Amino acid sequence: MAVTEEKIIEVLRDIYDPEIPVNIYDLGLIYEINIKPDGEVHIKMTLTAPNCPVAESLPQEVKQKVSEIEGVKKVEVELVFDPPFSMEMMSEEAKLALGLL
Repeated sequence: MAVTEEKIIEVLRDIYDPEIPVNIYDLGLIYEINIKPDGEVHIKMTLTAPNCPVAESLPQEVKQKVSEIEGVKKVEVELVFDPPFSMEMMSEEAKLALGLL
């Protein structure tokens, strides 16, 4: 079974930043998802702040949950801070949930 970006996004929408009641995908923390034909997945993500208390655990949770998707052979999560996270990266749903709209 081929791994799809939609399936990965579905899994990412079940992962929440513990300080904000919005999933990490709609929060704008996922910058890039690359899927190779052999089932290798590379995810580029950020945190709301470099000193975020979940800096260690959140990328690990992403790696663990994405690796459980059928067809995924290997997951690499790259944590980046450029560009820095800003509220403009959030989806309309996330802004609405946080009362920003």
